[in-house]
Amino acid sequence: MSSLLSSSGSAIRDLDQDAIRPLRFSSLARQLATVLGRPATFFMALLAVVLWAATGPLFHYSDTWQLVINTSTTIITFLMVFVIQNTQNRDTAAIQIKLDELIRATQGAHNAILDLEQMDEEQLARYLKHYEQLAATARRKLETGRLDTDSPELKAFKSKV
Repeated sequence: MSSLLSSSGSAIRDLDQDAIRPLRFSSLARQLATVLGRPATFFMALLAVVLWAATGPLFHYSDTWQLVINTSTTIITFLMVFVIQNTQNRDTAAIQIKLDELIRATQGAHNAILDLEQMDEEQLARYLKHYEQLAATARRKLETGRLDTDSPELKAFKSKV
């Protein structure tokens, strides 16, 4: 796995490698995301909020009583941001590698698009415009009863990029 992530031309080179490397935090984040994403965990949190609300009259809806839920939810939310981001980084990297492999293995696919996420907005806009033109051409072919399956070369487009 590390050879995939560190190879030149990697589609995920803009990600912080520490964010996806299988370290203790990644393992902990994966386990936390799994446990905290379960319905039972949601219902436990809901129960905690209901119990907190039920104790309102007991504590006369005091500032301290309100501060307990505010502080608790703020801390939990703050920590969960890091867990979610770590999980998202890992998932994004895995999906990107899978997409890159599909592009690489597909006969007629343009390998030049393997690292589109590395390009600036202007370059992406040019690729988008080109592929929109290809789609429009394919729709015109369909309207005239011709097949829309094709793998046109990007040679003419390549010089513009």
